Amino acid sequence: MSAAPLRYEDATIREILTNVKTIAMVGASPKENRPSYFVLKYLLAKDFRVIPVNPGLAGQEILGQTVHADLASIPEPVDMVDIFRASDAVPGIVDQALALDPKPKVIWTQLGVRHDGAAERAEAAGLAVIMDRCPKIEFARLSGEISWNGVNSRVISSRKPTRGQGYQSLGLGPKR
Repeated sequence: MSAAPLRYEDATIREILTNVKTIAMVGASPKENRPSYFVLKYLLAKDFRVIPVNPGLAGQEILGQTVHADLASIPEPVDMVDIFRASDAVPGIVDQALALDPKPKVIWTQLGVRHDGAAERAEAAGLAVIMDRCPKIEFARLSGEISWNGVNSRVISSRKPTRGQGYQSLGLGPKR
């Protein structure tokens, strides 16, 4: 029996993506054909500070960002931990996140990644949790960018979109 699909209010996701500035991406890959690579690239283009985490690549760089072995080795606070690992790795990563001082505000797991027990622990510690979603897709959907490709964004608004930097780049609201 599979778990029920997770539903999150657009306002919740918008608030997270508007307020988060620094993201630790666990499972980042330097391979251009990997989803973590193009999500990292997209988020950097949207002015997020993205710190790649991958123990096998520690000390190297991905897209000009130094890779760290684990969350504890990141020398600055992070607002969000974005998990690009299998669901069974989530509890250990949440444990690492909960050991940080200060703790991140958000645990985010990528499409297909879900661990309800780890999510409950994170929420009990005061963190917001988004599972089985991609911040790249959600940002593009909420900003209206995804609709340029003919995808139904489920967002209808008469407000003029906020212009970001670069070609066809929209933001979620006022400059962060």
